[in-house]
Amino acid sequence: MPAEERILQFLKLPRSEKAEVFSHLDPDFQEDTIRSIASHEVSDILNEMSPDDRTQLFEDFPDELIKYSINLLNPQERRVALKLLGYEADSIARLMTPYYVQIRKEWTVKRCFQQIKKVGKKVETLNFLYVVDERNRLIDDITIGSLLLADEEQLISELCDDHFVAIKTTTSKENAVPYFEKYDRSALPIITENGVLVGIVTIDDILDQIESQNTEDIQKFGGLEALDVPYTQTSLIEMVKKRGMWLIILFFSEMLTASAMGYFEDEIQKAVVLALFVPLIISSGGNSGSQAATLIIRAMALQEIGLKDWWYVMKKEIFTGLFLGSILGIIGFLRIMIWHEAGFFNYGEYWPFVGLSVGVSLIMIVLWGTLSGSMVPFILKKLKLDPATSSAPFVATLVDVTGLIIYFSVAGLFLTGKLL
Repeated sequence: MPAEERILQFLKLPRSEKAEVFSHLDPDFQEDTIRSIASHEVSDILNEMSPDDRTQLFEDFPDELIKYSINLLNPQERRVALKLLGYEADSIARLMTPYYVQIRKEWTVKRCFQQIKKVGKKVETLNFLYVVDERNRLIDDITIGSLLLADEEQLISELCDDHFVAIKTTTSKENAVPYFEKYDRSALPIITENGVLVGIVTIDDILDQIESQNTEDIQKFGGLEALDVPYTQTSLIEMVKKRGMWLIILFFSEMLTASAMGYFEDEIQKAVVLALFVPLIISSGGNSGSQAATLIIRAMALQEIGLKDWWYVMKKEIFTGLFLGSILGIIGFLRIMIWHEAGFFNYGEYWPFVGLSVGVSLIMIVLWGTLSGSMVPFILKKLKLDPATSSAPFVATLVDVTGLIIYFSVAGLFLTGKLL
């Protein structure tokens, strides 16, 4: 719809639904709406939004619009909003909501149900109730199912098992994701360094974070800087900036390939047949390297492997590279033999040595590609850099240059005194 019509349709929504719908709109439409509707309408929407959605909204707003919006909040919601915005932008605390049900261990189950009815309308989830002590420190969490099955006069202390999982406010959003994956929880409590309960984070916000992380990693692995906004909202100039730098770096790197070719110019002139297999050789090395890098980076992201596993990975990739290289090497040799014997192409009287040069080179280059692709992410992680930046184009370029050196060196061993 045109912008004006979209806003009119939005204003026709029942008041009870506006805040919920508003939180799902794209950032540009949200900003246009805030600027276009009356201040009392803005106040109603912002006060009804969940604190975590509202914080996310403010993160996308310019400063002057944040100030305008915060001034329209009621005193209680303003305190909540300012507190959440006071945390580090990358911390998990930015995603939390301070509305949850907390109870005391000396309460009865009946008293807990009274508390739920009192505050339940504001909370995002009732799956868990959080047990705190007199200093508001978290000491346990209890499922709503446990309360429903318990006797009304039973004490909460009798239902506690003194086991709970919590995330500290200073934890980054990225580092908080594994907590949800490992413990399979729909919500987790957020505590301070002293153990004081300050909020909860629900799975819907974490799913957004997971999507954002995966998108960033995929874009980096494709050989570009991660986009700050969705593809459809990225301007042409910004797209060129994000992609151009990596292309320039890779272009200069590929110049080394031309330098390597020039270094072996005499060999190529004496045995032109060697040049025929250059694309085959370097593409095989680049492809094997990209495969290995993809597997290792994803395994790191899923925390299947860490820095300490580098030797295990290296041993595995050595054998994998040898097997894969041998398969391609045999295919390469057979291709030369069949083409020569069938008369499709004349490789000369020394065709077996040409075939051996290609076959052995493929074994060594594929082995080198798998080792490079698997070890570069470990090196980057050791240097505290993002392993995802060891992109497929980067690894392929690295293997291209070294692959040519390996190829012509092997060819020199087999063909010296014959074609060379």
